[in-house]
Amino acid sequence: MKAAQGKTRADGASLVPCILTINDGSSSIKFALFDAGQSLRRILAGRIERIGLSDARFAVKGNTQTDTFTRPVKAPNHAAAVDLLMDWIEEQITLSALAGVGHRVVHGGPNYREHQRITPEMVEELRQFTPFDPQHLPEEILLTEAFRRRFPGLPQVACFDTAFHRDLPRVAQLLPIPRRYEAQGVRRYGFHGLSYAFLMEELERVAGAQAARGRIVLAHLGNGASLAAVRDGKPMDTSMGFTPTAGVPMSTRSGDLDPGLVLYLARTEQMDATQFNEMVNSHSGLLGVSETSSDMRDLLAREAEDVRAVEAVSLFCYQVKKWIGAFAAALGGLDTVVFSGGIGENAPVVRERICEGLDFLGVELDEKQNAANAGVISHKATEVAVRVIRTDEEWMIAKTVCRVLDLNIGKENYDENEKH
Repeated sequence: MKAAQGKTRADGASLVPCILTINDGSSSIKFALFDAGQSLRRILAGRIERIGLSDARFAVKGNTQTDTFTRPVKAPNHAAAVDLLMDWIEEQITLSALAGVGHRVVHGGPNYREHQRITPEMVEELRQFTPFDPQHLPEEILLTEAFRRRFPGLPQVACFDTAFHRDLPRVAQLLPIPRRYEAQGVRRYGFHGLSYAFLMEELERVAGAQAARGRIVLAHLGNGASLAAVRDGKPMDTSMGFTPTAGVPMSTRSGDLDPGLVLYLARTEQMDATQFNEMVNSHSGLLGVSETSSDMRDLLAREAEDVRAVEAVSLFCYQVKKWIGAFAAALGGLDTVVFSGGIGENAPVVRERICEGLDFLGVELDEKQNAANAGVISHKATEVAVRVIRTDEEWMIAKTVCRVLDLNIGKENYDENEKH
């Protein structure tokens, strides 16, 4: 059903302007449509996935059966997938009802520290920053330009994942390489910022302002995985660095490595920089160690019969545990740990293994609460609250668009029942 100003839905409610959110991935484009009235209610969510493969799919989940479908599509590349998405938008949404589009942009480079409206000048500057993030920025720019050409009057907002970490302490930004590279913007940035911003707002909502001002470790554990240390509501450190490849092992990313591997593989396998980048981003992490799957669910199911799966899961849990310990030291103690992301929200055994042995920090899980994926999974008597909070980057993008475009949205109007 088309959304348009001045019309009404089947239930008689007035239709209001909408916000479209776009979250681009290496092989998928996720999107969602939000009511830009007083609730930021999610109207629908969808994705074009398996871009570049023969079995690409376009899926939408709406509030009614007629708005929900999954169908095969031809999407040999991102450009074709974007065309499919924009065709669908023109068919399903009255353009006058769209108040704006919010794009998740992974890397803002050294100059973009705040979410802001996209301009031609910004796009040209982001092109110059593509060496900072060749995995994401080219396709994100492609998306914004495609929308500008098809819908030239539609406001677009860049929501930078790096913005949350913009005020990291100086010592947490520095890389121990020759100082001249800092002038080129080479430093630690941090990512998953939209997720972390949402988690901090949710933590304050469910646990109160005092908890949100405490010593907090946020663990966003999904296909991409990182941790952030927050104190007094401000980010103090994060596991990812100059690129999203750094930190803990991920589904296909290596996380931190000895830089000496570059020279070693260049000598022994004649591996060049492009091949090395491909290896550490697409063939490493859980996939590289297990040699079978990048999906934590698959690996947990194979542990009884495959030592490689055991080692992949163990390495992941061990490295996350080390980062929690390191951040506790950096924060001067620990009050709250928050698990989020696909693994963090849905894998009790992974959370249990990460937290095992952290009792010296005051971390102790309640077995039943953890197994139930409860909101609080720590024992009530322990010093550190361990929480599971489902993240919502799309909702945070929509809220950011409303703020940047000065639309009348308030956090107080956020309806918990509409979040997901």
